[in-house]
Amino acid sequence: MSQNTFKKKIQEGTSQKGGGKSIFSLIEEKLNVTGVLGEGIPVQYAPPILYVAFVALIYIWSNHRAENMIRKIEKTQQEVEDIRADVTTLEAEYMLSSKQSEVAKKTAPLGIVEIKEPPVKIIAK
Repeated sequence: MSQNTFKKKIQEGTSQKGGGKSIFSLIEEKLNVTGVLGEGIPVQYAPPILYVAFVALIYIWSNHRAENMIRKIEKTQQEVEDIRADVTTLEAEYMLSSKQSEVAKKTAPLGIVEIKEPPVKIIAK
């Protein structure tokens, strides 16, 4: 019971398959994972690695959200500029159409003419 026979069975089982190497064994050989980490991943490094991964995900998410917000702000600013231009145009047209000469031109076809004399005060005794 002092020997681990399970790993030997796994190693014997992998060497007996079709003679070819799997893609994972090729990656393991090229990266030399066992040389860096030993026989397995040390559990003591798991919390810092997970923390860094979590912070990286939050950073990516916040960056994505900020870019979307910037796009929405730019779109809204463009809409505000368009509406401001429309309001300025409408105000200018209103000011022009409310001039006395313009009102006289528009009412002339209706037979209403502008009075040339000033109004007279009627004083009752």
